[in-house]
Amino acid sequence: MTNAYGSWKSPITSDLIVAQSIGLSEVRIDGDDVYWLEARPQEGGRHVVVRWAGGRAVDLLPAPFNARTRVHEYGGGAWTVAGGTLYFSHDADRRLYRLDRGGAPVPLTPADDFRYGDGVIDGQRRRWIGVREDHSAAGREPVNTIVSVDASGAAMESGLVLTAGRDFFSSPRLSPDGRRLAYLAWDHPRMPWDGTTLYVQALDEAGAPSGEPVEIAGGQRESIFQPEWALDGSALYFVSDRSGWWNLYRREFSEPDTSVLAPMEAEFGQPQWVLGMSTYAVADNGRLVCSYVSKGLGKLAVVDTNSGALTDIETPYTDFFSVRAAGDAVVFRAGSAVSPAAIVRIDLSSGRSEVLRKATAVADDPQVAKYFTRVEQVEFPTEGNRTAFGLFYPAFNPDYTVAGDEKPPLVVKCHGGPTSAASSTLDLRIQFWTSRGISVLDVNYGGSSGYGRAYRERLVGTWGIVDVDDCVNGARYLAEAGLVDPRRSVITGGSAGGYTTLAALTFRDYFRGGASHFGVSDLAVLALDTHKFESRYLDSLVGPYPEKEELYRERSPLAHAERLAAPVIFFQGDEDQVVPPNQTELMVEALRTKGTPVGYLLFAGEQHGCRKAESIKRALDAELYFYAVNVFGVGLRF
Repeated sequence: MTNAYGSWKSPITSDLIVAQSIGLSEVRIDGDDVYWLEARPQEGGRHVVVRWAGGRAVDLLPAPFNARTRVHEYGGGAWTVAGGTLYFSHDADRRLYRLDRGGAPVPLTPADDFRYGDGVIDGQRRRWIGVREDHSAAGREPVNTIVSVDASGAAMESGLVLTAGRDFFSSPRLSPDGRRLAYLAWDHPRMPWDGTTLYVQALDEAGAPSGEPVEIAGGQRESIFQPEWALDGSALYFVSDRSGWWNLYRREFSEPDTSVLAPMEAEFGQPQWVLGMSTYAVADNGRLVCSYVSKGLGKLAVVDTNSGALTDIETPYTDFFSVRAAGDAVVFRAGSAVSPAAIVRIDLSSGRSEVLRKATAVADDPQVAKYFTRVEQVEFPTEGNRTAFGLFYPAFNPDYTVAGDEKPPLVVKCHGGPTSAASSTLDLRIQFWTSRGISVLDVNYGGSSGYGRAYRERLVGTWGIVDVDDCVNGARYLAEAGLVDPRRSVITGGSAGGYTTLAALTFRDYFRGGASHFGVSDLAVLALDTHKFESRYLDSLVGPYPEKEELYRERSPLAHAERLAAPVIFFQGDEDQVVPPNQTELMVEALRTKGTPVGYLLFAGEQHGCRKAESIKRALDAELYFYAVNVFGVGLRF
């Protein structure tokens, strides 16, 4: 059938995506059982802990319990498990709960203004140890500490402080003998990928701090990620970017020095946007099982802790998250360009692998999978004689051809962060576009992770410039190669990617339209009205405020709305504390006043991003319809 690009009918609909898909994250191993977290749009975005035992998956959390925390607003690490008992933070009331097998959730903390996350269990003293964020002082910045909470529930306390005095804490790790607590800390204005410090605090028999914490590694210009104890407690492993790349290190407590394991120009760590992250795990027999990223794609490997030698594990995956190990068993979340996110278990001795759960079964249906496009890694020239990167998804649908030399429209996708990266895992939302005859470029602009510290730091002081240039140059590169139509190129992004979208549409004359998903339009407002975790982030991305107030105005799309002539659609959650709704509404009003085509969808009960099925569906369909009417000039076949 012959039809214009952008008008093709596809079985990959918004209904199919929200009906079939779940989010998978945060793997845990407890004894012989495997656990993971599922985010379910069909249940209003509820997060459910699932246990795999006896060859089947069992939900642990009864509705309406929702294992989610809002520490740092982005959360993560809302639950842990030990001895078959689940400990979790419930999103509705922020309290910690204990759930014994076969029982009902029991609250451990009172209803108050504290948030909890990133916990571990001190079995000897029957307590939970983790990060607490205190929001009780109205009008003042929340206070972060590491606390212990009685796991019996008898005390009903908000926690006893074990360490305090820094702006942020993460990754508490208790030594096997319970005598030492390792943790990370950092202060404003640094983000955890800029500089963190790794400490070890001695504990007495009662579990109280004994003496001053000892600084192990890190500082203002060294990012430490994920400390883990050796199984016998003789050493501490961690990831550091002191070489310019996040590599693995070991600190033997019998030796004064720290040694690097398997040094490579590759990334064994990730930006710590959420708590509870894990890119490697300590296995037995002197092994670490790790994931790492090289040139934008991930691999799984085993590192011999004695020799430092690294051996890759052959898998069909290119994206790894939440790596855990116990004995010969390794469990993780993984995906690739042709397979959705999945919970996978590998036996190191036999090499046998097993998929325990998939984010969607759609890829298993050949009548749907035949519409999937391939992904291509692209490198393209950008400003300053440098190279930037991206993942390109060509328009594809086996049911259609086009007449003549028509080229497909292009959607340029900007990831959030901006210190994040495009995922190589199958994303049905990308296939939603490509199967309709619209190509997609997912840009890893300067500032993205996965390419070393120097690449991340391209964005220092240049947010709104380097990222925008790279998105424009990526689109131009594809157009000059004859792969897309430059007259029908649009740009879309969420959060920081929404800012890049609005900046590209305001300050460059290339894209013909775009979509901002909970994006930033006024940098000064963001600097003055956002949450603690990112309240000083703009110091490095733009400059200190108010000293650089003029620079903030210069780079804010809202301050230059008169320059924006392209159609834009906005999506916003009414409970967003990261990018408050007033950011979006000021921009929408400015565009309406000047008569520029604009759309605005405000989602009730959504925070920073859409989690509910109905919100995801409405956003997908509305964005496609908006482009079709205002940019692509085609009829739609849903």
